[in-house]
Amino acid sequence: MRVSSSSSRAHPAVRFWIITLAALLVAATAVALGRWQLSRAAQKEALQASIETQQAYPALAMEDFLAVEQPTTELHRKVRLRGLWLPTQTVFLDNRQMHGQPGFYVLTPLALEGTTQTLMVQRGWVPRNFSDRTQLPPIDTPAGLVDIEARIELPPAKLLQLGADPPAQPASAAQPGTEKPADVVHARIRQNLDLETFRNETGLPLRTDFSLQQVGPASEGLLREWPAPALGIEKHYGYAFQWFGLAALVVILYVWFQLIAPRRRRSR
Repeated sequence: MRVSSSSSRAHPAVRFWIITLAALLVAATAVALGRWQLSRAAQKEALQASIETQQAYPALAMEDFLAVEQPTTELHRKVRLRGLWLPTQTVFLDNRQMHGQPGFYVLTPLALEGTTQTLMVQRGWVPRNFSDRTQLPPIDTPAGLVDIEARIELPPAKLLQLGADPPAQPASAAQPGTEKPADVVHARIRQNLDLETFRNETGLPLRTDFSLQQVGPASEGLLREWPAPALGIEKHYGYAFQWFGLAALVVILYVWFQLIAPRRRRSR
C-alpha cells in the first residue's frame, strides 16, 4: 500500500505546527507565572513599606489606644500602656529562636488599669535549659502597676506540633514563691498558644484578636530583639527568575530544533 506524496509532505507540517503551538503555550504560561510572581513581590514590598510606616509613627497613649475600635487596623504601631502583670498565667512558647539560638517566647497577660480588658503581651525571649527542658528560666515580673511600651501585633505565630498541649492551670495551682508540681511546669511550656482557648481555660477577659509585643532594651531577664516579619519577597523574585528562565529556554530550544537545525541539515 502506497502513501501519497501529498500525505507524506503533510506530516512534517502538522508536526511543526503542533510543536510550535506547544512551545508558544508553555512559554506564554511561564511568562504569565513570572509576571504574577513579580506582582506578588510588589504587593509584599508595599506591605513592608506599610509596616515600616506604622512602626515609625509616635506611640499611642493609653487613652488613644482604648478609643480605637479595631486595634488590628493599627498593627505594628507602638502603644504605651499601664496595668498589672498576671504572672501565674505566664506561658513559655517553646522552640522559638533569637539570633539562631533556641529558647522560649515569654507571654504574660496584662490587666489594663481602669478597664476590664486583659491583653496578652509577648514580653521577650529567654534561652532554654538544655540539660532539663522542663526547667523554667528565671525571669523577673514586677508587682504592682507597670508602664510598658509595645507594638500591636497579631497573636503569636503557630509552629507545627504533634499532639495537643496540656491545658492552662488555674492561678491557685502555681502561686509565686511556692513549689510548683511537675504538671504545672509542663502546662506553662507550650508549643503554641490559641488565645481563644486560653481565655476559656483561664476565665480571663482576654482580647483574642491581637496581642502586644513588648519593645525596648533587655530587662527582667528577657531579650526583645524581635525578628522582622518574614514576607518572603526574595522568594517571589527567585520564582519569577525561574519562570522567565523556563520561557527563555523553551524559545531557545524551539529556535534551534525547529528552525536552525533543519536548515543546517538541508544545506549539507
